[in-house]
Amino acid sequence: MNYQLVLQFTANSMADFDRLLALETTLMESLGEIGIVDGHDFGSGTFNIFVLTNEPTTVFIRSHHVILQEAVPNEVRSAYRELNGEDYVILWPSVLTEFSVS
Repeated sequence: MNYQLVLQFTANSMADFDRLLALETTLMESLGEIGIVDGHDFGSGTFNIFVLTNEPTTVFIRSHHVILQEAVPNEVRSAYRELNGEDYVILWPSVLTEFSVS
């Protein structure tokens, strides 16, 4: 796997944490061989799900479909980078100009 895709959500409560942890489990089951969910972090008002993949755009599209299907109310932002890279390529939303993982 050459890329790390990050799905980033606003999250401030344990209810957010539990809902997004359930989403992470659903993504593990849904992505198949195109993406490996590599964990998450929670803090500073965000919940990040990390996915290793060779096809970050395809994995985002599939993940976004799952997010919509599961009716996750938290707004999602997404970007990817090369595994050894530092610069993120923003996928969603298209108007986003900066992306970082704290």
